[in-house]
Amino acid sequence: MEHRSIFNTLRSWLPLLPFVLLLGASYWLSLQVQPLPTLDKTVRHELDYTIDKLSSTTLNEMGTPHFTLSAERLWHYPDDDSTHLSLPNLNYFTIDRPQIHASAKLGTLSNKAEHLFLQDNVQLTMTSDKLERSFTTEYLHIIPEREWAETDRAVTLQNGRSTISAIGMEIDNPAHTLKLLSQVRAEHEPTRK
Repeated sequence: MEHRSIFNTLRSWLPLLPFVLLLGASYWLSLQVQPLPTLDKTVRHELDYTIDKLSSTTLNEMGTPHFTLSAERLWHYPDDDSTHLSLPNLNYFTIDRPQIHASAKLGTLSNKAEHLFLQDNVQLTMTSDKLERSFTTEYLHIIPEREWAETDRAVTLQNGRSTISAIGMEIDNPAHTLKLLSQVRAEHEPTRK
C-alpha cells in the first residue's frame, strides 16, 4: 500500500517534470552566455624594445645634417610612450652658429622626440671660432629642432680662465643668446707673467 502511495505521488508530479527540465536547461544556458570576466586592464610598465649603439641623424630643409643623436642604449615603454637613453650625445652641425655638443649619463625623449631631457652629469660644449665654453649641470631640457636648451638647476660655465656659476640658464643658439637666470657668480683667474 505504501508503495502505491509513493507511486501515485510521483505520478501527480509527473506533469511538472517538463517545467523542471526547462528551468534547469534555462539556468545552464544562462551560465553559458554570461559575459567573460573583465580582464585586468591596468597597463604594466614593461619594456617593449631596446636598441644598442643608436645613432640618428636629422636633416634640415636643405637635406644636409642638422644634428645627430646617439646613445649607448635606447629603451622604450609603451604604456607612457617614454623613451630612455643611456649615455646620450647630441651634436649640431651649424655653419653660422656655435657648434654644440651635449652629453649626459641618462636621457629621456618625449613621445614625438621633440624634447630631450638630459640628466646626471650633463656636459654641454659650445665652440665658435677660437672660443670654447663648457657647461656642467645635473639637468638640461633641449628642444633639438629649435636649438634651444634650458635648466632651472645649478650650472657652471667654464670660459677660458673664467668660471661662472648660476642657478638657471637659457641658450637660444639661432639668436646667439645665453642667459644665466639667477645667483650669478664669476671668478676670473688673471694671466701670469
